[in-house]
Amino acid sequence: MPALQRLHVIIILIATLSGCASLPEEIKHPVEPLAPQLTSTLSTLTDSFQPEQSTQEESAILLQDNGWDALAQRLALIETAEQSIDVQYYIWNADASGLYLANRLIAAADRGVKVRVMLDDFNLSERESFLAALDLHPQIEIRIFNPIPSRRGVVKWLNLLSDFSRLNRRMHNKSFTVDGVLSIVGGRNIGDEYFDLSDEINFRDRDVLVMGTVVTDIQASFVNYWNSGWSYPINLLADKVSSDLAVLDKVPAPHYKHYPALPAGNKSAKSFLKDMMDEMTWVQARFISDRPVPVDVDNTNEPKATAKLLAELANQSDQEILLESAYLIFDDRQLKALQMLTDNGVQIKALTNSMASNDLVTNHSGYAGRREDMLDHGIQLYELKPETTLCEESTRDLSKCAPTAAYGLHAKSAVYDRRVTSIGSFNFNLRSTYLNTESILVIDNKRVAEMLADDIEQAMNEDNSWRLNLYEGKVRWYSGEKSWNSEPETVLGERVKSSLLQLLPIEKYL
Repeated sequence: MPALQRLHVIIILIATLSGCASLPEEIKHPVEPLAPQLTSTLSTLTDSFQPEQSTQEESAILLQDNGWDALAQRLALIETAEQSIDVQYYIWNADASGLYLANRLIAAADRGVKVRVMLDDFNLSERESFLAALDLHPQIEIRIFNPIPSRRGVVKWLNLLSDFSRLNRRMHNKSFTVDGVLSIVGGRNIGDEYFDLSDEINFRDRDVLVMGTVVTDIQASFVNYWNSGWSYPINLLADKVSSDLAVLDKVPAPHYKHYPALPAGNKSAKSFLKDMMDEMTWVQARFISDRPVPVDVDNTNEPKATAKLLAELANQSDQEILLESAYLIFDDRQLKALQMLTDNGVQIKALTNSMASNDLVTNHSGYAGRREDMLDHGIQLYELKPETTLCEESTRDLSKCAPTAAYGLHAKSAVYDRRVTSIGSFNFNLRSTYLNTESILVIDNKRVAEMLADDIEQAMNEDNSWRLNLYEGKVRWYSGEKSWNSEPETVLGERVKSSLLQLLPIEKYL
């Protein structure tokens, strides 16, 4: 059969299989407006922590730099919730932390709290029937963003290819808002590896506990996604309802070897949050998220709102930009703009994963293909070592660190002139720039910026990262007196795979 004829057969097959899908192209929801904030334990608590004098700093933040803090604060918010819990995530794993958080959400719903959960479709891992069972609770509602109509096997992936422009657009946002007054936003998904609990891989990650006026913008963003035409009720995707919810009744609280017990119960949670609020810093802050449904689905060459804002912050810098990103890829247009900054004396330093610390060789291949260009355009590159001392500082448990368990970078942060900080879901790569929906919190506060800058620079030092330079036009890795002419602590097979992947036109999709 001639090649062209075979292509026609494949296209017809994909179209036929897609035609079997029964999901509507969009959902028309009854519009749910932003709920008015009512008095609650949390609102009374946050009101008591308002700054004494009138200032422009109307929001307060606390960085979450280790997994215990991140999980403990989420649990404390759930235990104290009285009215609403709205959560939006790219990934929610069915592991120790994921199941325990689900257990506590059910407990909150049982006492009358309205729980809304918004998840991206790409990592559901065939848990539709389980989520549909949760959705039967009168106080719990679950929606899935931009689902692939066919739910199983090869047909699912053929269906993805048949509508690639739309289905390749994923919701990468992360937010966790309780009673409309406290939120957690940033880079973490829900899963053991994001909370320093995994025996296989753990991540250096970062998000932020937030209170004050900016929480209204975070909540408005959630409602915007919740009401969008690409937000599908879980019952449209599940062909059955699971009978296995009883497993959640017996889920124990995750245990950390060298941290206190996690907050449990209302009294403990309230006391914990009071202590957290004492540590919060009053700042000027704004929250920005992308449109849930793009104006033109097929246009993948236009940077989205979050990308444009980050570019604006970069262009306003005149001294230094520090970047920390799990995945790092700039295209020609971005490199040209960044070189204009470096030519004007702006120092740009970027920390990302090494091949040895990256959990995905495919994603690393895109960065590796652009690495020489980035160095050539004046960007200083640092790659995280898997056996960094940062892991033990965060986990307090060597069994959760390399070489026993892998360790990598998942944080997505930037500091501009040690004055403005951005923390969010946005990786500095092409998928975040052009395809995914993202969200970021921009903090205008010198003290916070200097603290985060010091933290990123500590991660860049030779105890924690390799420094990269060009030597005779080729990339070299340096640590102290040592140097390497190929990826440190990797095997030939991984490097060959990365090189082969660089030949494929997939840079934008990594």
